[in-house]
Amino acid sequence: MAGIWTVIPAAGRGTRFGGDLPKQYLQVGGQTVLAHTLAALFAHEAVEGAIIVLSAEDADWPGWSDFEGKPLQTCVGGATRAESVLAGLRALPEQVRGDDFVLVHDAARPNLSRTDLAALLERGRADPVGAILAAPVRDTLKRAGDDGGIDGTESRERLWRAFTPQLFRRLQLSRALEHAAQAGIDVTDEAMAMERQGLRPLLIEGAESNFKITTPADLARFEFELQRRPAR
Repeated sequence: MAGIWTVIPAAGRGTRFGGDLPKQYLQVGGQTVLAHTLAALFAHEAVEGAIIVLSAEDADWPGWSDFEGKPLQTCVGGATRAESVLAGLRALPEQVRGDDFVLVHDAARPNLSRTDLAALLERGRADPVGAILAAPVRDTLKRAGDDGGIDGTESRERLWRAFTPQLFRRLQLSRALEHAAQAGIDVTDEAMAMERQGLRPLLIEGAESNFKITTPADLARFEFELQRRPAR
């Protein structure tokens, strides 16, 4: 399996989490959340390097040029996730061709399993469009009224929650993000941009433990998950 690069958007401030320090730089188990995220990605031998997309005001980036022996590069992101991902795609090394697959992964999603990543790479690169990790919706869904009361129950059949990493070809994803921006559409993940082009990415079921750290409770959950891991 040829080497693959990852774009990691890390330009957001994480306002829902609160505090002055961006959540990707918070310490858990003696390392930052971002370090755990990189370790999870780089645990797969096919992942060759990563582009970290930073805010222009980021004063906390440690200045790494490599991590666990694999190269890291940085670039400045935009005001939205889509703008940051597009900046990262444009900053990829020259050896990453337009038809090469690239991963996009959240900086604050550190509990990715190697098994899920391996499934995504194997099945996603065999698909003409690409693929994302996701999980079927298992909870009952309620539609709320303006007053906070329940207006109805929604069918959860065929509904999935999108995770990252998401895997697409560099040029196709770049064009999809550019077209969405030109149309004034703020896409919330890369698959949405691809869907707008009439493409149908593959859904690959991943573990529920691949959660994104959004609140302090999520950080505590990740600390608990770390404590449960067998010692290396």
